[in-house]
Parts: sequence; C-alpha cells; structure tokens
Amino acid sequence: MFSIRSLAALAVIVSLTAAAWAEAPSTVTSEWLTSLLADTSAEAETATEAETADAGDGLPIPFHTIGGYGGAAFTPIAYLVNPGPAGTVVGKPAASATFVRLGSKDLQSVAVTQTFFRRIELGYAANRLGLGSLDNDIRKLAGVDINRSEVYLHHFNIRGLLIEENSFDLPLPALTAGVHFKYNDTIEKIDDRLGGILSGLGYEKSNGVDYTLTASKMFPELAFGRPIVITGGGRFSNAAQMGYLGFGDEYKLTFEGNVAYLPTDWLVLVYEYRQKENPYHKLDKIIGDEDGWHAVSAHWLVNEHMSVTGAWICAGNIANSSADGGWALQVKWEF
Repeated sequence: MFSIRSLAALAVIVSLTAAAWAEAPSTVTSEWLTSLLADTSAEAETATEAETADAGDGLPIPFHTIGGYGGAAFTPIAYLVNPGPAGTVVGKPAASATFVRLGSKDLQSVAVTQTFFRRIELGYAANRLGLGSLDNDIRKLAGVDINRSEVYLHHFNIRGLLIEENSFDLPLPALTAGVHFKYNDTIEKIDDRLGGILSGLGYEKSNGVDYTLTASKMFPELAFGRPIVITGGGRFSNAAQMGYLGFGDEYKLTFEGNVAYLPTDWLVLVYEYRQKENPYHKLDKIIGDEDGWHAVSAHWLVNEHMSVTGAWICAGNIANSSADGGWALQVKWEF
C-alpha cells in the first residue's frame, strides 16, 4: 500500500508534468540537441553570443542522482548540471524530487544543485528511507523496539570539472572529481536503542565522505546516427548501503558507470550499474550482504527546463529484505 507521503509525491509529479506540458511543445527542438553537442566540447568556449542565443538553453541533462549531483538516477555523469552558456559565472539552479520503491522499503529524495564558472557544481540532497519491515524483524530477533521506522540522510556535494570533453584538440572524455559529505541523523539513535549491536557489526559513525572520479564521453553518431554517452568511474567510500545504515572505518573502492542513448531529441534511455561492498559483518535476518545496483530508466525531456524520469531497479538485498524489481519516478526542473 502507498503511504500518504508516497501519494503526495506522486501528485506533485503529475501536477508539475501537466503544468509543464501545457506551457511547452511536446518535443524538444533539434536546436537543443545541437546546443548539447556544442556544450560538451571545448569549442563551446569560442562560441559567439549570437550563436549561443540561436542554440537555446540546452537540454536539461544530466539529471539528478538521489544523492544530489549530476548523473542518472543513482550514478554520476561527468557533465555538470545547468552550467549555462560560455562565459557564465553563476549558473541557474536546478531542483528535483524523486520517489523510489525498493521492495518493502521506500525512498524519497529532494535535491538542488548550482554550477559556478561552468566548472564547479555544488549540490545538496535530503533523503528519507522508510525501513519497511526492519523494525519488526529487529523486535522479533533482538526483543528491542528501535522506535524508528525511517532514517534521514543528508548529502553535501562539490564536484569539479577537471578536463572538458575534447580538450587540447584530442578526443578526451570529460573528467570530473567529486567530494560528497554525508550525515545520517538517525542511525546512531538506532544503535543506542540496540545497545551497540550495530557497532559490534562494524558501524563506526553517523557521517562519512565519498570521493568520486568520473569520466564521460559522447559519441554523436554511434548508434543509428544518434548520440550515446558512455560514463565510468570509481568511488572511494566507507558507507553502508550508501550511508543509510551509517559508516564503517574501512574505505573501499568500487566501480560505477552508465550508458545513455538519445533515440530522439526528447527521450534519453539509460542503463546504470553501481557496485557496492560490505563494510559490516552480517547478522542473520537483520543485516545481509550488499549487492550492486542495476537500473534501466527512460527520461522524457519535456522542454528545455524540465525532465521526467521513470526507472526500473534491481538493488538486491537492503538490510533484511530484497529490493529487486523496484521502480523510481523523478521530476527535475532547471531554472
């Protein structure tokens, strides 16, 4: 059954989509695609003001990850969000709302980003993870009421574009480095209620920092004359389940990447994979193995400001239950 929060989130998504559809044409013009292809090249720096005006504002991609930075739904893309035309000092902000169903659990994310000098992206996201049956399973196994049915995770992100795509007249990918500060304001209270059981499994603290390095390369006519963007990168992290279960004391390096295909000017199809490692020891029926996340998504580019995303997710085990066959919805708006 959907919760009141879930229904409210879906209502907001539907109303925003209807409003944008009423104001904008049903397809994205080819000029926006031209702007995107120009924007991802170092040659965009030499564009004249007239060329920039003719090209339009550009496509509203990349999208927002649930962590509040540019990418697909769960993995980053090296391009920055809404950087503005060449010469922009302070880009316009972008905001998104995301709902994710993960088996018996559910996740909501509200995110905002802003890019400066077309080189530095700042982002923030507030996440709520509904724990589903976890509190009941803990009560049955440990005889303890954790008095929590949800956890809250805050993300503070900074990403820097180190190398622009096709710089130095070479077919180089865009390269972006990121630092992602995370704070879980609930997990320590749960550990206290459990008498330190999580600490015994490897839980160390309620905050942590992820470090990412991401490369993206666009191939304008690779598939049937249409663009494909291929992204790959590494993440150095001590987070358990992305931080929703807190943070350990040992950092591990994992791979993440995605492939985005634009079959039309108004549709983006994405496959993404995010590898995950276990920072905690297992506890039967409560804390299980972490599995890599796979997702396939379709992103409707409603107009030059708005995108609407639907995704199917295979997330494997999350704590005490399976999250395969989940789904997600996102609305993102670029001002």
